Amino acid sequence: QVALQFPDELLADAVEVAGRMEAATGAEMFVLGDTTYGSCCVDEVAAEHVGAEAVLHYGPACLSPCRKLPVLHVFGQQPLDVGRCTEAFRELYPEQQSCVVVLYDVVYAHAMGELEQQLCPEYPNVIFSRLLCGDPPGPAVPGEERKFGRRFLVEAAGGLQDYAMFYVGAEGLALTSFMLTWSRCPFSSFNPATGCGRRETLNVNRALLRRLYLVERARDAGVVGILVGTLGVAGYLTVLQHLRELLRRAGKRSYTLAVGKPNPAKLANFPEVDIFVLVACAQNSLLDSSDFYRPIVTPYELELACNPAREWTGNYLTDFRDLLPGACAYVELPAAVPAAEAVPDVSLITGKMRATHLCGPPNPQPPPSTALACRDQTRALAEISPAASFLESRSWRGLEQQLGQTPISKAVQGRRGIAIAYEDEGCEQP
Repeated sequence: QVALQFPDELLADAVEVAGRMEAATGAEMFVLGDTTYGSCCVDEVAAEHVGAEAVLHYGPACLSPCRKLPVLHVFGQQPLDVGRCTEAFRELYPEQQSCVVVLYDVVYAHAMGELEQQLCPEYPNVIFSRLLCGDPPGPAVPGEERKFGRRFLVEAAGGLQDYAMFYVGAEGLALTSFMLTWSRCPFSSFNPATGCGRRETLNVNRALLRRLYLVERARDAGVVGILVGTLGVAGYLTVLQHLRELLRRAGKRSYTLAVGKPNPAKLANFPEVDIFVLVACAQNSLLDSSDFYRPIVTPYELELACNPAREWTGNYLTDFRDLLPGACAYVELPAAVPAAEAVPDVSLITGKMRATHLCGPPNPQPPPSTALACRDQTRALAEISPAASFLESRSWRGLEQQLGQTPISKAVQGRRGIAIAYEDEGCEQP
């Protein structure tokens, strides 16, 4: 039993492909439609519902490693004019000793061998990245970069910052993630659809300022909603637990929400949440939240806000697996700091004082008491529930019974007709 996963634009060909695959292999094929999260991720949950033993993923992919099922990626082959791409590269990099790393969208991987044959004899310092599907076979060697399902080896003494980046593909989330992650490298791109090459003028500093502003919003937040944006990327359960513990140590309350693809209407149902953090693949984590009721940050930005041991180094991380124990960018939470010894901090947005100390491990639950005590149930619930606390602060809380406060009266006949003109209302003459 094999699951076939198609993006929305390729679902029209799904039936014919499934029929040919069944005739050629004899295996039972299932077509997965209406993916809950981004189509670039493998939908392992839907595949497990039909008992699939493997997944064939068609179309663009983020190449995030999966947890359980074996996956075969079929990227497709979008047309690429290799000659025009070579000319655009020469125009952008006239110096033949230029150090350049070539990145590309997965749909153009079939043409990279021909492009490499055209450029490498002329440009000896050009490095072509390779696609990396699934977990890497072993530890990285010195100078090797492994990010976004790409792998390449940097041989320059100064490291990656001495290289420029040349991207083959259209403008999109993948290119934005590349530019933020390797922000110290100048970028250029070639769009195969238009046949034009250009130097990328995306203001990375402006984008980073926006993200750092969201970090400050996360520091001010008291209630954080953890959005589950993937159920298939390896390590998502571990990072959920890591974020919960991080927020608890920072003295913030958290909700864990599985809402599928986030949109403003869904998240507006949680007005008590001050900010959301999205746990998704590297390409879908940078969500533009300008239209949302509350901002959305990445796990890395939440770590910058809540973990005093993590400092901004200029390197932006979009893959949440880099934050987990054992990863290259993992930073352990420091020991608990008593509230009396905490250094006071002032919000750069509201100008108010805020707590910055870290709590210790959770205290053991005290033994249950048998003594009777009178307690306000609403306020007791507000102490443990952010939703109840938010409701307590509102002046109108919905329909209330008001028992004993409303005078008793007999039933009377109400108005008849429609709201624009009841029968007991006089008609005005024009």
